[in-house]
Amino acid sequence: MKTLTIHTRKKDEIKDITETVEEYVQQGKNDSGLCMLFVAHTTCAITTADLDPGTDLDFLDALRAILPDLNYRHPHDPEHAPDHILSSLIGPSLVIPYTNRRLLLGIWQRIVLVELDGPRQRTVQISCL
Repeated sequence: MKTLTIHTRKKDEIKDITETVEEYVQQGKNDSGLCMLFVAHTTCAITTADLDPGTDLDFLDALRAILPDLNYRHPHDPEHAPDHILSSLIGPSLVIPYTNRRLLLGIWQRIVLVELDGPRQRTVQISCL
């Protein structure tokens, strides 16, 4: 297993981690299998996305537009509740198959960390079986 440390610089940010995950798969002992990623945080998430210019900002804007303007009851900061909700909707984990030590991603698919409460230092656990 590998722990990847990611530093974010903005409140909302998309960080492409595809190349780092690919390097880990290429250095692994198995030619084929499943690569699992997990973020142990409640205000960021991990998914795949198309990262053509501007699509990261479109994704973040669309996420923020999903949630209604409510009186949230989060105990230490109600304005922080949407960050938790959005990260839960996207999810903390991802599983990607690989063969010949190559991730089986679509041509435009990238593996991304979605920061919703930055700037922060985040960790991603990567394990390939």
